[in-house]
Amino acid sequence: MCAEPIGVSHSHVVNLDSRALMCGCRACYLLFTDEDAQLRYRAVPERYLHFTGLTVDGRAWDELQIPVGLAFLFRNSVQDRTIAFYPGPAGATESELPLDAWEAVVESSPELAELRPDVEALLIRRSAGSGGSCHLVPIDACYELVGQLRTLWRGFDGGTEAHAAMDAFFTRVADRSRPAAGIVAP
Repeated sequence: MCAEPIGVSHSHVVNLDSRALMCGCRACYLLFTDEDAQLRYRAVPERYLHFTGLTVDGRAWDELQIPVGLAFLFRNSVQDRTIAFYPGPAGATESELPLDAWEAVVESSPELAELRPDVEALLIRRSAGSGGSCHLVPIDACYELVGQLRTLWRGFDGGTEAHAAMDAFFTRVADRSRPAAGIVAP
């Protein structure tokens, strides 16, 4: 943003109008951390949480109209709605999420309401054996996963390399996550 050189490890901000992620030095990042400020950019926090016992059952998943077992959802403040994306060979694909279906999921699990608009996402993975997992993650982590899967995707379901990359990614997310229980919504 300011042309200051940045290293491999750096922070991101989101342009709220274009949804573009921008790399930033620490000083630029800190300019956009006030969540109540009416700014064009918002800093992406580094918070990782996991929701123990939270699952989205098959019926609820079908109502969300997500055709695969992995998706991330976030609140877009400009459009004033929740948006869902899922990975595929072309990158992130937007699902037209019916708001009433998502509202029913949040109503049954109110702890999901603590998601910070535009900069945090709920990363949900359905698994046949374990019921799946749900994590609150920085939005840039979701796009990192989508980019990685895009380069590895083979065939209809992604193939063994993509599934191994997903497993490794979710292991890293689980290692970074802390329990969401007892967290007060912002």
